[in-house]
Amino acid sequence: MYIWEHADWPRFHWDEATLRPRLDAVRLLQGRLLGRAEAVPTQAGLDVEMDALIQNAIRTSEIEGEHLDVGSVRSSVARQLGLEQAGMTGAPTAQTDALVALLLEAIREPEASLSVAGLCAWQALLFPDDDGVPARVRVGALRGDAPMQVISGRLDRPRVHFEAPPRDRLEAELASFIDWFNNSPGDLDPLLRAGIAHLWLITLHPFDDGNGRVARAVTDRALAQAEAQSVRFYSLSAAIMAQRKAYYTHLERTQKGEMDITAWLAWFLDVLAQALDEALTRVARVLGKARFWQRHASTVLNARQIKVLNRLLDTAGEAFSEGINARKYQSLTKTSKATATRDLTDLVEKGCLVRLPGGGRSARYAVEPGNVN
Repeated sequence: MYIWEHADWPRFHWDEATLRPRLDAVRLLQGRLLGRAEAVPTQAGLDVEMDALIQNAIRTSEIEGEHLDVGSVRSSVARQLGLEQAGMTGAPTAQTDALVALLLEAIREPEASLSVAGLCAWQALLFPDDDGVPARVRVGALRGDAPMQVISGRLDRPRVHFEAPPRDRLEAELASFIDWFNNSPGDLDPLLRAGIAHLWLITLHPFDDGNGRVARAVTDRALAQAEAQSVRFYSLSAAIMAQRKAYYTHLERTQKGEMDITAWLAWFLDVLAQALDEALTRVARVLGKARFWQRHASTVLNARQIKVLNRLLDTAGEAFSEGINARKYQSLTKTSKATATRDLTDLVEKGCLVRLPGGGRSARYAVEPGNVN
């Protein structure tokens, strides 16, 4: 029995006491993130916003098994945020432009009301090229009369994970959802509202394709309303993608369960907390990078050295957990070993890098933590 088949659908209920610690933890992270973001220089803040939007576009597509070109997404984001595109690899495509436009509309106009026409327009943005759209997919319109099922496994032995409400109920179901979203009761916690909106809309599955991406865009709007701001420094989709298997497991379990959705909301809040925590790390990285270049504003460096330092600062050592050596420096800058060794020695002498202990003949170097604090 699916959740929408219960007589009291969609009157969800949950255990507030169970969720309270998670709600408090998320609000604490939200406050810390907004506080740190205010300390970020304007240009650096745009970089953080750009990174979050790129992550959102790439990961919301990956959740559905679709892989976008990172360079094209980056160019689309830069263009729509009005940022410098010089030196970027990958040209924006109709697909990446449309997806980024959808994601920006979801958060840039948080107080705008939802409507069936608006949701259909968002779904149409996911399919800007008619030539590549399967014949079964209605673009910019609600799904057809065939049963809407989520299926996996072999064609001859399919496993039905979920079946959405039948087509003859869809208009009424969608109208009920939109009315609730636009006129939610004032005593409903806005973070829980975001989790409920996600579950409710994806359970209705109103389109032939694009339901997950549209549901996550609606969730982003609900979160923008909860935060009362139109700038997003974190990516919920990236955190969901990191737990993609658990995401589908919790959805299926909830959609086949009762009207008590405490477990789903607890998982949703945990993922939201993860997204905020990762954003705090990124903001700290941006602030550290800004402080590093302030400290070395008058240090004379060549283009190769600047490129490598930016790479180290941008990754916070993730790609260079054991430091960078001459060989890696050569690979990044396309230079000779002698030049790489000379550049690295110069960076140490100028206080930009420190030589790490050990390493033998293959000396390794890193940005000293104190250099960015």
